[in-house]
Order: sequence, then C-alpha cells, then structure tokens
Amino acid sequence: MGKLDVQKLKETLKYLESKQRELKKQNQNDTRSLESMIKYLKKDMMEQHDLDDHHQLIKKEIKDTESFIENVKNIIKINS
Repeated sequence: MGKLDVQKLKETLKYLESKQRELKKQNQNDTRSLESMIKYLKKDMMEQHDLDDHHQLIKKEIKDTESFIENVKNIIKINS
C-alpha cells in the first residue's frame, strides 16, 4: 500500500463535494452531465489513491456519493 497523498485527495474531495451540491441544487433540470462528471470523479479518486486499499467497502458504496464522501473523509482523517 503506497503512501496516500492526503493533500491531493482533500482537494479532489472538495471538488467532488461542490459538484454534489451543484447536483442537488439542479433539482429536475438536466443533471446527466453533472452525474457523469461525479461518477468519473469518484472512479478517478478510487484509482488515483487506491482507496479500496484504505477502505474495504468503498467500492460497494461508490454509487452513493454521500457515503463515498463520508468514507473519503474518514480515510483522510485516518491518514492525516
């Protein structure tokens, strides 16, 4: 397991959270592009930081962005 780049992960998480807030604000508007961006971001975070090395269930919960964000926060806390 490599050393986690906590700083980079924090920055990406902030970005993900802002996109998630944007998505919630959009309500019934066309959210597909935001949703696919969020999906891509989560996948990218998983690969960039080997998050499943740090959290066994994170892959199962990746579809739920709220859970994913909480899990990443915990990973950051543990590795800070």
